[in-house]
Amino acid sequence: MAPAQSVELRNLFAVSHFIKKVCEEGLTELGEPAKIKNYVFFEVEILDPKTKEQLCFLDKVEPNATIGEIKCMFHRAYPQWYPSRQALKLDPKGKTLKDDEILQNLPVGTTATFYFKDLGAQVGWTMVFLCEYAGPLFIYLLFYFRPPYIYQHRHTFTSSPYPVVTLACVCHSFHYVKRLIETIFVHRFSHGTMPLRSIVKNCIYYWGFAAWLAYYINHPLYTPPSYGNKQVNYALALFTLCELGNFSIHLALNNLKGDGSKTRKIPYPTKNPFTWLFFFVSCPNYTYEAGAWLGFTIMTQCLPVALFTLLGFIQMTIWAKGKHNTYIKEFKDYPDIRMPIIPFLL
Repeated sequence: MAPAQSVELRNLFAVSHFIKKVCEEGLTELGEPAKIKNYVFFEVEILDPKTKEQLCFLDKVEPNATIGEIKCMFHRAYPQWYPSRQALKLDPKGKTLKDDEILQNLPVGTTATFYFKDLGAQVGWTMVFLCEYAGPLFIYLLFYFRPPYIYQHRHTFTSSPYPVVTLACVCHSFHYVKRLIETIFVHRFSHGTMPLRSIVKNCIYYWGFAAWLAYYINHPLYTPPSYGNKQVNYALALFTLCELGNFSIHLALNNLKGDGSKTRKIPYPTKNPFTWLFFFVSCPNYTYEAGAWLGFTIMTQCLPVALFTLLGFIQMTIWAKGKHNTYIKEFKDYPDIRMPIIPFLL
């Protein structure tokens, strides 16, 4: 073999050896080790927050596994604790982790420790609203038709001489029928369930108030509003406009999630004039809801209705402030002019 050929073969061998070494050891062209990320599985332990006893140990969990998927794995070990009943936390007194949070993005090592809380028996949101809204609808009608075991027998099955009583029954029924229709066909729920104990509490609130205000409005001794038909007509106009506005906002919020995405978006006004309240408040659905009950209060001039309206407004203000603050935290370009529930005020 000629010397020139021998040198070429040696050079070729050296080059091939270098390439092989790069592939096997991860060398860069500068001869320094390349940082190759190894695929690492996680270990997950789930503890009781009080006793620190280990309830479940999950081996070889994918790094991109979500909290929701971990709940499903936990559920396979403990069938009585279905995913919606579970709350997982990084600290016993910390914040509950969201189902869409990813394991490798959490501040944990390759062995992740979570603390479990049993949320109790759960009920789907659709069933929650059906129970909350169907009850007041039938309870009010029960008082309106005056069965013998509510008022004195001489008033049994008699109708009130005042048209406002019938009008109030129509408005009250319309409100809750609208609520039921929205629950079935319009609303999209970001959370799938509610604790059973909460639905019992909510039903007591809605059903109890419905019975209380229905008892007085339909009472044989009920007296009509002080300013007569003028007061009733103005109140009816306010009630009707606010009910239409509330329905329009719910449709707009539903269309905002029409693509099926769970990503939160800033709601903006549409061509529907009722949605223009979005220019000034973050939660116009609550604004319209409060306005509708204010109209009903003025229409009936009944103290239990006024108290129900006041308590409802306080609760809706709390919800509106919470949503308003969430919008501000999530969106840097959130409109500064907006208030939670009342334009320019609250």
